Amino acid sequence: MKNKVILITGGTTGIGLATAQLLLSEGAKVIVTGRNPATLDAAKKALPNAIVIQSDSEDLASVQSLGAAVKEHTDHLDGAFLNAGVITQTPFESVTAQEYDNQFNVNVRGLYFQLQSVLPLLKNPSSVVFTSSIASSMAFPGASIYSATKAAVNSFGRVLAIELAPRGVRVNVLSPGPIDTPIIGKTGLDAETQKSMVAAMIEKSVLKRLGTPNECAKAVRFLLSEDSSNIVGIELAIDGGFRLA
Repeated sequence: MKNKVILITGGTTGIGLATAQLLLSEGAKVIVTGRNPATLDAAKKALPNAIVIQSDSEDLASVQSLGAAVKEHTDHLDGAFLNAGVITQTPFESVTAQEYDNQFNVNVRGLYFQLQSVLPLLKNPSSVVFTSSIASSMAFPGASIYSATKAAVNSFGRVLAIELAPRGVRVNVLSPGPIDTPIIGKTGLDAETQKSMVAAMIEKSVLKRLGTPNECAKAVRFLLSEDSSNIVGIELAIDGGFRLA
């Protein structure tokens, strides 16, 4: 990854932050985005050699101007990890239109138009990785909207892999299972329910533990690098065997 220029959306926490740290350690030039002022400030301290940009994946104008914001710092990208995402777990009968719109706007519309915005900067060859989830093909009560958004991401991955291949842009999808990241605390569930949920996920995992952001980061690095030059249009699950149980 030495001297490669990589964009990471949602790069201020969790898997995005771990990926940024890993790529920086290997000599890449990294640009990360986030929308929360507190996490943006923390990222600037954790990633002193990265470029940190405020960009809101829910706001369409911000999404569509991402390419212009990135172009202020580089004239090309060797890869993009489109990772920004949100989740709210709510029983079907209680889901609000706001929750529906928020998750689809960030997870689906944001990702789609972020890629469209930065596409002119992507070199030939280059690589794009979308963050999906094993929830795209599994049924988790309370996650009907989130699961649907991630199924859409998987569909984007398959179709855009074909559309963008002639431009030298490889598109692949990473589908994490239960990973120990701050998103667990952003599900809208109370602390006791979160604790019970994590315990149940650990019990179901073949490896009997949560995955780590760094394990996901290594998988992203592989998909972004030339080591995966003949891999396109795949969904790589990194879930500790959760889907096997």
